[in-house]
Amino acid sequence: MNAVVMNEVRKGFYVDSVALMRISRSIGRLKQVDEASLMMGTPANREIMADAGLLADEGAAAGGGDLVIAVRAENSAAAKEALSTAIEQLQSPSQKFASGEEWTPRTLRSAVSAFPSANVALISVPGEFAAAEARKAIRLGLHAMIFSDNVSIAEEIQLKREAQSLGLLVMGPDCGTAIISGTPLAFANCVSRGPVGIVGASGTGIQEVSCQIERMGGGILHAIGVGGRDLKSEVGGTTTLMAIDALASDPDIESIVVISKPPGDDVAKKVIERLGIAGKPAVVCFLGSAALPLPANVLQAYTLKDAAAAAVGKGFEQSERPGLPTRSGGIAGLYSGGTLCAEAQVILRDAGLPINSNAPIAKVAKGREGSYVLLDLGDDEFTRGRPHPMIDPGVREAFLIEALGRDDIGVVLADVVIGQGAHSDPALPLADIVRAHGRRSGPIVISAVTGTEQDSQVLSDQESKLCKAGIVVASSNADAARWALAVAGRG
Repeated sequence: MNAVVMNEVRKGFYVDSVALMRISRSIGRLKQVDEASLMMGTPANREIMADAGLLADEGAAAGGGDLVIAVRAENSAAAKEALSTAIEQLQSPSQKFASGEEWTPRTLRSAVSAFPSANVALISVPGEFAAAEARKAIRLGLHAMIFSDNVSIAEEIQLKREAQSLGLLVMGPDCGTAIISGTPLAFANCVSRGPVGIVGASGTGIQEVSCQIERMGGGILHAIGVGGRDLKSEVGGTTTLMAIDALASDPDIESIVVISKPPGDDVAKKVIERLGIAGKPAVVCFLGSAALPLPANVLQAYTLKDAAAAAVGKGFEQSERPGLPTRSGGIAGLYSGGTLCAEAQVILRDAGLPINSNAPIAKVAKGREGSYVLLDLGDDEFTRGRPHPMIDPGVREAFLIEALGRDDIGVVLADVVIGQGAHSDPALPLADIVRAHGRRSGPIVISAVTGTEQDSQVLSDQESKLCKAGIVVASSNADAARWALAVAGRG
């Protein structure tokens, strides 16, 4: 029987992209539904839906400001029911006020009028509209956090220069994590308030460092995401330098952490000089970078865990490794967090292993084949038209089953990231697959959970589920990678 594809278009109907991904996942799990996607009708998104076999004539005619609801099901009845369910879920989110009246602001200006004390706008619209919305926010006197991606670097530079002239921060584009005055935004964790300030060009990097600080008894006041390109030479570290200045002038901040993949040499020099001028104890973690000349108040951390330890005044140390059997064969890493994947690459690369990755760091080969392969499953190639694996861990399922069945793989590394915006129970699908497909003599699975006890998923609950499935649980992503080396006889 041929599958049935149906689309419904809602003209001028905008919903936050995270909400759309959640609804897509929910609809895709309905009986007799093969796949579902809710996306704005931009040319790029229509191409994604067409490639996924989800685009019908109605969706093909949609405009960039229209919402396309697309389903592919086993029959017409199932497709119609899925569309109806999606529409119901779309209509349920609303904002309730004390009067009982429901109202959702349709513009930034109306939102500012309703909430005049607000000073941050979170922008999550299709990329081609994000710069315009961010510019509106800046001109209304708001700092702008741009969750959206697909914003050109030229627009990013212009936005950041305009904001800088007004004394405002542009966090992003593609900024997925922030903590402002102790309040988590987007994909972030519930951590204790404390005297540490973080500046990060990485979402999961910020999450891992802030959660490690929490484990070590410290706390976070601000974690300012800057977007993955801010430390490139073209952008010049504009937001990073402004954020360092802001943290340096805040009397409640006692130490500063800067997290990034290696910046341009000129930008790295500016960042380190600015931290030196700030005078407060500081640590830089430029994952994969060589040793840098540093002023007396700045340390360089090799891993995200080391960065957290330095921020709370503790020495660099590795967690005690449990007694683990050795396994011949390679190491497969399946990551939802791109920076966690990069950190593991650094550790395995520096051990001399011939690593391949779809998102390689320096001196790592690009590719998805081989017996030493680390995949960033949150990369665009795996998420076109699908939710990010932090939202829907199902992206990892086929790769994990394959790795568990391979005789040339001795260790499987798999991260679990919890917190605001993440899947409600990401450890469970990982544990279920290992129970169903793991073999007594097969690969050992090692994981680490990025999260805290205050997160809705609860760190200890997630770790317990993994342990009960026979998964070895490390207390940090870096420790998990080092343990994998030991199991493979390389550490």
